[in-house]
Amino acid sequence: MRIRTIITGLTVATSLALSGCSKSSPAGSAAIVTPAGQPKSGAAAASTPLSSAMLAGRLLTAADLGPDYTLKPETTSRHDDVTVIGCPAMEQLGGDAVAGGTLDFPNKAKATFAYSGGKGSEVSEELYSDTAPKLSAGTARIFDAMTSCPVYQMVIGSRPVKITTQKLAAPALGEQAWSQMLTFTAGGQDTIIKQTAVRIGSVLLIVSGSPALVDSHAEKALSKASPAR
Repeated sequence: MRIRTIITGLTVATSLALSGCSKSSPAGSAAIVTPAGQPKSGAAAASTPLSSAMLAGRLLTAADLGPDYTLKPETTSRHDDVTVIGCPAMEQLGGDAVAGGTLDFPNKAKATFAYSGGKGSEVSEELYSDTAPKLSAGTARIFDAMTSCPVYQMVIGSRPVKITTQKLAAPALGEQAWSQMLTFTAGGQDTIIKQTAVRIGSVLLIVSGSPALVDSHAEKALSKASPAR
């Protein structure tokens, strides 16, 4: 089945992989379990969705991350055709995203940073806002689909990419959380990308990139993005 669009996490992760992220290995072995969000003590998230402008003000900055990080300018999306081979659940997600790779929630903001201390590694942060039930249902469906097939292939334009997925234990952050590891094989090289999503109230945070960078900055990003601020 040929789909016109692709869900945000896979678009961001594929972009990071194909743009030359360094090879990396997961630190330790994570149990493969069904993600289950854990309430964060004292969290009092607002239920009213935030505007895109408000979300943009809650993104991490290079100053928040440190001197080794540089904000990358946003590039114009290339609306390449995407073909999914070998994963029916992923094939059916064509309507869950808009062209350019952002989730179909009304309010959103995004930033991507290059990390000079990790041989060209990158980390991307995305924020979305909607009602809590919509964020919860939409994110769960997408993450379940992305990890439903251990191995499948995507053809982006004319470039084939093999994708291997692993569902990880969710971090004890926010009200709900999801985590996965994606291995991209293209041009004879493997790139490992970790992705963690956390919902707190009406805000969804997604951090993607080098596993070590995601682990280092997910909690900091959530603290800044929290509607309780």
